Amino acid sequence: MSSLSSARLRRSLLLHLFLTPLALIWLFPLWMMVVFSTMPDNGIFSPGIELLPHGNFVDNFNNLQRDTNFVGAIGISVSVAVTYTFLSVLLTSMAGWALARYQFFGKGVVVAIILGTITLPYAVVLIPQFIMVARDFQLANTWVALIVPPLFNSLGVLFMRQSFSMMPDDLFDAARVEGVKEWRIFLFVALPLARPMLAALAIILFLASWNNYLWPLLINSQPGSMTAPVALGTLIGLTKVSWGGIMAGAVMLTVPMLVVFVLLQRHFIAGIAAGAIK
Repeated sequence: MSSLSSARLRRSLLLHLFLTPLALIWLFPLWMMVVFSTMPDNGIFSPGIELLPHGNFVDNFNNLQRDTNFVGAIGISVSVAVTYTFLSVLLTSMAGWALARYQFFGKGVVVAIILGTITLPYAVVLIPQFIMVARDFQLANTWVALIVPPLFNSLGVLFMRQSFSMMPDDLFDAARVEGVKEWRIFLFVALPLARPMLAALAIILFLASWNNYLWPLLINSQPGSMTAPVALGTLIGLTKVSWGGIMAGAVMLTVPMLVVFVLLQRHFIAGIAAGAIK
């Protein structure tokens, strides 16, 4: 046992010696972003390399808030991301449940269409989607336009379909024998069993909505309804770029997401692993 333990210890040390430099390389750009957020605009492009923070973060944030109302934009981003994540997780779960547990005519065609949509670049559907939402439905500059069009997520549907397919049929058959209705089986039996997968999907969808830039840029042109990434983009002008404000805003958008991911990484990894094993 001692030789086995020492071998495991050596493997662990070698693995950490290999992965630690890679982790530092990955973290270095994030650290430099934090450093740049504490420097004035003229200091960011100074010839020397600065590795320690300075004292201009408050000034950069004040300039950012003055130019973009960034706190309000963050509030809009949080509201949109939370609403989108809840609705998208619910809809993709329902679609995945139907594809995994029910037999109906054309089921194979539906799955094939969903798989086909994954191969389509987003740029292909972006302009038709914009014309339909802005011109035909007259929903430009509304929260409905921000939240509803991206709700359908092909990967989410297939992920939840795989998750529900892994669950034992006997459990749901027993509930049906007891007279439990289908919607209660879905809500109170299937969804609790799929909690790790739901957590992983929720994290992915929340980050996708939080980082979404192109669609909010197109559909919302009013300054008071901009999301945080779009508000940051307005700092890039034709003659002036507020790099200090951009770095300060990027830190405020990135650090909370890193904290959330670190706190929920166990659920995320468990959900991804559970959804990948058949």
